[in-house]
Amino acid sequence: MSFRPIHRVVTGHDETGNAIVVSDGPLPVVKELANIPGTVFHEVWSTAGTPPVVGNGEDPTVGDLVLSPPANGTRIRFVDIPPDSEDFLAHGAASMKAAFSEVGDTAASTVKEDSPHPLMHRTESIDYGVVIEGEMTLVLDDSAVDLKQGSVVIQRGTNHAWANRSGKPCRMLFILIDGQYAPEIARALRDRNA
Repeated sequence: MSFRPIHRVVTGHDETGNAIVVSDGPLPVVKELANIPGTVFHEVWSTAGTPPVVGNGEDPTVGDLVLSPPANGTRIRFVDIPPDSEDFLAHGAASMKAAFSEVGDTAASTVKEDSPHPLMHRTESIDYGVVIEGEMTLVLDDSAVDLKQGSVVIQRGTNHAWANRSGKPCRMLFILIDGQYAPEIARALRDRNA
């Protein structure tokens, strides 16, 4: 099963302030991860500050793939996630540093030998994850939740993985917002990792 390409329309202003279409077409950055074949990142847009500059600046998606949102910024992307294979579940943890390096955030990987899934990771952000097509399982340290088309997860900086146990590809939409842990959570995470 393959998904339709993402169509993106970006608006802006002309020199007199009239609303115009700046671009209308496919996404400029669509990247399949070499270390997790079938996982495809579709970069839609990002902002690099709060409040974001509303102008006619350059396309912020062009360049290296980065997992987390920019400092004080946001990121929106679609991700196509293939079904988990037995080989990946058995041996995937060994390649996770390389996989997270592909998305510019090696430190995000939290996988250990006893982790519930090889893709366990954490970012200091609020992430809205929406199942667009297919099925997904949200895996946390102590539990898992099955998700269907239309399910929405509000991921608040927790250790997690997206496990595709459905046997079919899944497409998710992610909106990531840079965040900062509450002091008590930051302390608990430091103590846990000490």
